[in-house]
Amino acid sequence: MRLLIEHANVWDGSGAPPFLGQVLIENERILAMAPQSETLDADGAERLDARGKFLMPGLVEGHAHLSFVDTPRGTALGELPPEDHALLTMDAARKLLGAGFTSACSAAAAKIRLDVAVRDAIERGLTDGPRLLAASPELTVTGGLGDGRRLHLHQDSFGVAVDGPDEVRRMARLCLREGCDTIKLNISGDYGTESALAEATVMTDAEVAAGVEAAHAIGRRVAAHARASESVKRALRNGVDIIYHCDFADEEALDMLEAQKDRVFTGPAIGIVLARLESLRGDNSWQGQGFLERLKPLYEATCRTHHEMRKRGIRIVIGGDYGFAANPQGTNARDLEHFVRHFGFSPSEALQAATRTGGEIMKRGHELGQIRPGFLADLLLVDGDPLQDVKVLQDNKRFAFVMKGGVRYLPCEGSPHVRRM
Repeated sequence: MRLLIEHANVWDGSGAPPFLGQVLIENERILAMAPQSETLDADGAERLDARGKFLMPGLVEGHAHLSFVDTPRGTALGELPPEDHALLTMDAARKLLGAGFTSACSAAAAKIRLDVAVRDAIERGLTDGPRLLAASPELTVTGGLGDGRRLHLHQDSFGVAVDGPDEVRRMARLCLREGCDTIKLNISGDYGTESALAEATVMTDAEVAAGVEAAHAIGRRVAAHARASESVKRALRNGVDIIYHCDFADEEALDMLEAQKDRVFTGPAIGIVLARLESLRGDNSWQGQGFLERLKPLYEATCRTHHEMRKRGIRIVIGGDYGFAANPQGTNARDLEHFVRHFGFSPSEALQAATRTGGEIMKRGHELGQIRPGFLADLLLVDGDPLQDVKVLQDNKRFAFVMKGGVRYLPCEGSPHVRRM
């Protein structure tokens, strides 16, 4: 199959300005590209006139939770039977693809094999969805984020409580055996936990090192939930590959991140914070006010930190913990607007975080995240200019198509989406 997309406003993902051009696709890859004024050898190709439209790389969700299926609370995920949960996760994958995201790096699954099963189903063509790197559940400590248990009341959540390096190592190895690409460690607490708040570092150096050792021994990666400054340092000291949040990183932590910026990836996941701040507007109850007292300093800290990280050239990916009732699956493109409004990114910088840097976190920077000859044909054709207003990407009715591996998907209400080869 050959397709020539002509007269498009081509933005290649590198940060260079867009140009009026043409892109030739053969099967699943980009064969050639050129300014519209030049001639491409496109014999036998279908021609698509994209006049007035914006052609860009497909988006990459850098902090995906496909099995977080828009529940109001974490323990609701533990109440879902695996069969129902798998179907809902597949539906979330279709929604994400329809929102323009052709790849996703998972930051955690709610059950050990959910990401793995959906990843494999997508790769086999059994269901539609983005290219997916599968993660383990969040390995946490007793009382940490994701431990939904109480005395005399067992409640599963999205985490698995492990204490001590031996338990961490054993559970990490089990998840790796089952096919997870990434092990997730909750090194710090969070604003929604009572016993381990966001500023607390609750997983020890030995526990972090055990998880990293287990994953790195077989060439897999480790991601960390790390809001507290010490948790960021602990992640860096022990070789964690992806560090999410980093909200309270102090000068020493920022220096350490900058020193390892060619090795590590970061992602703020501000979407859920902003969504919950909005949900608390007008809530004068003591519970609401207490929650607000935790969220405001967290929001202010993450804005300060990510302004600084952007200046230092630390790699930052988009992705905002989408998958809760406050920020449902499929609304992930909001992050682009958040990066511009709250972190000082230009639209081009935000789009690069969502494309070129996204390809790198997928471990496929040589073939994903840019429009270049030889790269996979993962593309968006948009009615509108995201470089002028990134909000246009929040409306998939403005997508002429979402393309993954040369296959065009026409987003429509609900899912699955209409395919066109």
